[in-house]
Amino acid sequence: MFAPSTFSIVAADPLTGEIGVAVQSKFLSVGAVVPFVSVNGAIATQAFANTAYGPQALAMLARGDAPDAILAALLRDDAGRDDRQVGIVARDGRSATFTGARCIDAAAGVCGDAFAAQGNCLTGTDVVDALVATFCSERGHLADRLIAALRAAQARGGDKRGQQSAALVIDKPGGGYAGFNDRYVDLRVDDHPAPIEELARLLELHKLYFFAPDDADVLAIDASLGAELTSELVRVGALTAPRASFDDEAKAALVSFMHVENLENRVRTDGRIDRQTLAHLRAAPASATA
Repeated sequence: MFAPSTFSIVAADPLTGEIGVAVQSKFLSVGAVVPFVSVNGAIATQAFANTAYGPQALAMLARGDAPDAILAALLRDDAGRDDRQVGIVARDGRSATFTGARCIDAAAGVCGDAFAAQGNCLTGTDVVDALVATFCSERGHLADRLIAALRAAQARGGDKRGQQSAALVIDKPGGGYAGFNDRYVDLRVDDHPAPIEELARLLELHKLYFFAPDDADVLAIDASLGAELTSELVRVGALTAPRASFDDEAKAALVSFMHVENLENRVRTDGRIDRQTLAHLRAAPASATA
């Protein structure tokens, strides 16, 4: 049996349709064992994890079953249930959590509106309290709230054996690449001395490449900014010579640069640019021929 003694939080944002799992453990590749996610709901299965719970729970969530009923059904015929720890959240925010009597101390689980937090082999049950308090107080993208919760739990002590791996999986209707599927975020750190911080770094890259910018982060390209953009495009080798204005050739060079840098999801045709793309261009290395 797998034994990812760990802490995790399963959570949903019913307003955006996002739902996911964040997890950390002193266990190799915890993301391959604990999280199971769909747009209908999510489950974390841990301690002596029964990974069969994942597909079974997702199927029951898809037909609208309540998390507490799903949990009861999963545990009913499982002789190893006292060694299991499970958290389930449905897309509408209903939740359930379970901690078996034989889970390694300290072990605890707390669930509420749109979240289920649990952990075992912890430095103390206040690790789970930190997961919950931080998740409930944070604002912004569900991904950011889940990472903040993991950081808070680790700061409180985390897994008493230490750190090794972490994962963040979130589904959102049509949230996958180019809208072809629902996998909005799927990041894993399989073996790292500071897996939560590495996961946070990867999330920032993921947001740059795949998240749409917030309206507050979009700038109009006026004469001053246009002059800077042409200068930067020349510096990085995307444009052959400076321009008196941000003309069609400069606009085409910016689009070309963005495609080369995998920023195609941020390409705009409305005479504006987002702050993240601008920062990326400013930080790009100069061309050897510029």
